[in-house]
Amino acid sequence: NYTDLTGKQPLPPRWAFGNFASRFGYHSEAETRATIQKFKDDEIAVDAVILDIYWFGKDIKGHMGNLKFLRDSFPNPKRMIEDFRNKGINTVLVSEPFILTSSNRWQEAVNNNALAVDSTGKPAVFDFYFGNTGLIDLYSKTGKTWFWNIYKELAEMGVTGVWGDLGEPESHPSHLIHATGTADEVHNTYGHDWARLVYEGYKKDFPEQRPFILMRSGYSGSQRFGLIPWSGDVSRSWGGFYPQTEIALQMAMQGMGYFHSDLGGFGGANLDDELYTRWLQYGVFQPIFRPHAQEVVPSEPVYREAKTKALAKKSIELRYRLLPYNYNLAFENSRHGTPLMRPLMFDYPEISNFLEEDKTFLWGDAFLISPVLEPGLDVQMVNMPPNSVWFDYYTDQRFDGGQLMEVPTQTDHIPTFVKAGSFVPMAGDMQNTTEYEFTSIDLHYYHDASVTDSYSTLYNDDGKTVNAFSKGVYDHLQLESCSTGSKLKFEFSNKAGYRTDPVEMDMELIVHNVDRIPKVVRLNSRRNPFIYDQASKTLKIPLQWDTQKKIKLIIKSKP
Repeated sequence: NYTDLTGKQPLPPRWAFGNFASRFGYHSEAETRATIQKFKDDEIAVDAVILDIYWFGKDIKGHMGNLKFLRDSFPNPKRMIEDFRNKGINTVLVSEPFILTSSNRWQEAVNNNALAVDSTGKPAVFDFYFGNTGLIDLYSKTGKTWFWNIYKELAEMGVTGVWGDLGEPESHPSHLIHATGTADEVHNTYGHDWARLVYEGYKKDFPEQRPFILMRSGYSGSQRFGLIPWSGDVSRSWGGFYPQTEIALQMAMQGMGYFHSDLGGFGGANLDDELYTRWLQYGVFQPIFRPHAQEVVPSEPVYREAKTKALAKKSIELRYRLLPYNYNLAFENSRHGTPLMRPLMFDYPEISNFLEEDKTFLWGDAFLISPVLEPGLDVQMVNMPPNSVWFDYYTDQRFDGGQLMEVPTQTDHIPTFVKAGSFVPMAGDMQNTTEYEFTSIDLHYYHDASVTDSYSTLYNDDGKTVNAFSKGVYDHLQLESCSTGSKLKFEFSNKAGYRTDPVEMDMELIVHNVDRIPKVVRLNSRRNPFIYDQASKTLKIPLQWDTQKKIKLIIKSKP
């Protein structure tokens, strides 16, 4: 209901659900290229690279506001961006609303009346960490036009993502005057209106491109402008990690469905492999998977020691296999405002003690996630929701809900459970989302006698068309199951849009918790092959499905 009032988040580009290479920061084109090549060499999937302030200046201070590639460090930025794109890598650039008096654009900003002014009508200047500066007036037509034209030029160069930093604004003296009011009057909505500027600019000048807008500050309703917020420059420590689930869940309930954290933590020289591993394992189940940190300790898995790298790679592989499930969550968020990451009380409002549960959470309808937020834990207490059955994702062990359960921790993953009756679509391995094949997925179903009927949907489009759903260029699979006695029935159909081209699915249905080998499996009344594994109690059924037609599958058990 809240997002009915404040707006729904547009569906981001599919690549936003992949892995990001990011740090503070890459100093040169050579360093950036070498990092992406390292991901390729180590066969660790990556979809985007983020360039921090060194793309426009050699040093931290004195250059903010240049907002042009420093050619000494990045001699061929357009070619670099194009080369990355050919490898399926998107380029995201940081920008800030501060234009330093020492920057190359200071006089340009003054001449274009792009800055907030003082009481005399002159561009207001003040000192802050990065230097002596002015601030872009997002509330004047001239300020908005000048700032957007910079983004437009970069987008025409091939940049596909905007990172807006310090947008509170971090420093906003009261004597500044904007076109619509004083600094104090517009301060709380500044980040919100910055996101609006970028979103509306893309809508006007790049109407066929879904924008990616990563910003630190916003306001009620900023999600309708595609704002993807994060928790800021958090400490690279267990103390910095511990509150991240609660913060994300709170923000999700306020409409910010893509709120996330710098995986591994941002600030400090703390090299803690256990912390890094646990944070990335949690990151598999947060909306954006983006390790980012000060460069004193590498944020990228490719630069960590062998064991830590291998554990990070395993987390990233799971993140990519979950792409069809996660993209469907994103679609539901865009249509209904439903958060991707949900507190237990979202689905179980009648359980009073769930109001205080801020560590264990739901990832969509199917997953129950309990991150390991403290070092050296051998066991983790997990709140299992009542009136339900749950399966350990890694072992398929069955658990009745309604209990506070002691779960042994493992080095290579965090406690992860799947709700009985859930359909979980999973993709194959890939190096980035350009390799994703919707027509060749594994569809897992978690069977239990306690669930007689189940229903789910699976949305897909090309991952880039703006408003694909309203344009009718999508597939929307309807997945149903019904368990009666010795029969387990499935019915699959496709409520596609206006498309007429057939979609042929070459998929495998994997049914978990099947006690005995079936007597027969029939697809549309014809016998269908299957493979049954007694040890894991899983039944694998290959399916070829023309999604223009409804299919019915019946699994008949032996008495």
